[in-house]
Amino acid sequence: MASTEPVYERLGAKVLSLPDVIAQSVGFIGPVFSSAFVIPLVVGVISASGKGGGVASPVSVILAAIGVFALGWIVSSYAREIHAAGSLYDYVTRGLGERVGTAAGWLYYGGVTVLLTGLLLLIGGYLQSTIQAEFGVNPLPSWLWTLILIVVIAAILYFGVRVSTRSQLVLALVSILVVTIFFISVIVKLGSANSLKPFNPSSAADGWSGIFFGMLYGVLLFVGFETAANLAEETPKPRREIPIAVMAAAGIAAVFYVLATYVEVAGFHYSLKAITSAAAAPLFALGAPEHAGGYGGTWILRLLELVVLFDMLAVAIGCAVSASRGIFAMGRDRRLPAALAVTSKRNGAPLGAATFVVAAAIVTLLINQFWTGLFALPGTPHYFSLFAWGSTFGGFALVVVYLLMSVGSLRSFATSSRRVSVIVSAVIGILITAAAIFGSFYKVTSPTIWAPWLALALLVVGFASTFVLRARQSASSQLADLSEGTRV
Repeated sequence: MASTEPVYERLGAKVLSLPDVIAQSVGFIGPVFSSAFVIPLVVGVISASGKGGGVASPVSVILAAIGVFALGWIVSSYAREIHAAGSLYDYVTRGLGERVGTAAGWLYYGGVTVLLTGLLLLIGGYLQSTIQAEFGVNPLPSWLWTLILIVVIAAILYFGVRVSTRSQLVLALVSILVVTIFFISVIVKLGSANSLKPFNPSSAADGWSGIFFGMLYGVLLFVGFETAANLAEETPKPRREIPIAVMAAAGIAAVFYVLATYVEVAGFHYSLKAITSAAAAPLFALGAPEHAGGYGGTWILRLLELVVLFDMLAVAIGCAVSASRGIFAMGRDRRLPAALAVTSKRNGAPLGAATFVVAAAIVTLLINQFWTGLFALPGTPHYFSLFAWGSTFGGFALVVVYLLMSVGSLRSFATSSRRVSVIVSAVIGILITAAAIFGSFYKVTSPTIWAPWLALALLVVGFASTFVLRARQSASSQLADLSEGTRV
């Protein structure tokens, strides 16, 4: 008699090593990219609230890192038991049930996809504007650069996960190494002007209030640290290597960000006015020639511009890999249409999900070209407005799912030997994610304020989908190699 047990789609062979999965998380975080463009939010010079850590921004980053390590411990605890490509979608399902888990999956992978599409627009615009500014030529318009990038991302997804992770490894490693050397050179040039002032909370203009607002934005620096878990299904030893990758990525990012925030404060001589004048890109201001107030020169500035590009590419690849694996997992469980779970017969790559991700990028490119009033910000190119909105949407979406995961972990590990450490981590995770969610609404104006509201709308749609789609038991609960039989 034929078996009625459903046949679940599978990804390719288990070919990834520890450096590959670390590269996924570090690549998605994009430390160099964030140090160039996101740290001003932590400082408070461009935040909607007008508050931030100011001169004491390294303290904000350290507090944010503590919260991220707590979230990382929860992810690691789940990763020891669940080895499926769905990662946080499966984790929330384990803790809060199928309906909430499905809603979280819609929000999480929808957020990552929106983040990717906005980032591709930004990279296209960055390439066009940087080449024109540095060399006085304009070989291609920004939209064509973005289209080329979409083709490259499609090829990377098609040729397999090892190509993706190795690309991220090279891009992220080179960019972090170059910028770290530059930061150290700035510290050396500062000499006696170096100070522990940035690590003193009393240095913050708004006191602890400013430090805590800086911490809210500081959490966004680490978004994506957990995405190594999406590759558990393609890793031979996921129970050991995914937790190591998640915590290692958080640690690498924490050290780099503390160094970056210190240099970006000390390099401007602890002056908020000076930091504000360079808020659009403090890293590049520091890399400018000495006569322009920087610590570098023309070739150093161009090198920094190049490695920032490298890091943006690593982030884009990380987003594409994460989104394609998660959408595949949800399609396999029929929480999304089954077509999204189609895989390549050649190498097991998630063709259906990858096609969706690429199509979303093309649609966003068309919107950028023909709907130039959508989420427009005064005085900025439209591609940057869409990126700013998309990054807000994506960052908020992931933080909400972190919150749900933290709440669910209290139930998932209630009888585990790790329950005490998980409870402590969950409490910290709930507090820091709830605070970051508050920061996403506080004093934020239109059109950016629409990002968190529409993200919540997507969460509701995902929950409603559970009454329409005929889902089946998740693969992580039915396939022996995707979950541990017993908890430890």
